[in-house]
Amino acid sequence: MATRKIRIDGDSILRKICKPVTEMTPRLSQLIDDMFDTMYEANGVGLAAPQVGIVKRIVVIDIGDEHPLTLINPEIIETSGEQTGDEGCLSLPGKVGQVTRPMHVVCKALDRDMNEITVTGEGLLARAICHETDHLEGILYKDKVEDGLYETE
Repeated sequence: MATRKIRIDGDSILRKICKPVTEMTPRLSQLIDDMFDTMYEANGVGLAAPQVGIVKRIVVIDIGDEHPLTLINPEIIETSGEQTGDEGCLSLPGKVGQVTRPMHVVCKALDRDMNEITVTGEGLLARAICHETDHLEGILYKDKVEDGLYETE
């Protein structure tokens, strides 16, 4: 198990637009493994590569449904509905805020083997996909918070 340091709000890498992945390499495969290990160690449900200092379009998500996802070059191609709820982020420890996201998303991406996949997400998975793909554009959830951040207990 290898965990990486999670970058915290204020680190300029979190505001960078990430570069597309064009080929899977042993180094990127190790990065994906490390991202899962880091996310699990921090009790998160998603992690984007810039959160561990890598400016690549890679996201890992596990909402606890036994279907962990690796999304490479993810692109949200459809959204519908609306949900508002508390959101947090491993890069903003101890903080949460109300964010409105789509209830339903369809995301096109590449899997770990660089095969094209389409993922349909509802509820928490839709929220996680939106949150993590925002990271790849240098957007943090605090940019979308409706009534300010507050401390978690």
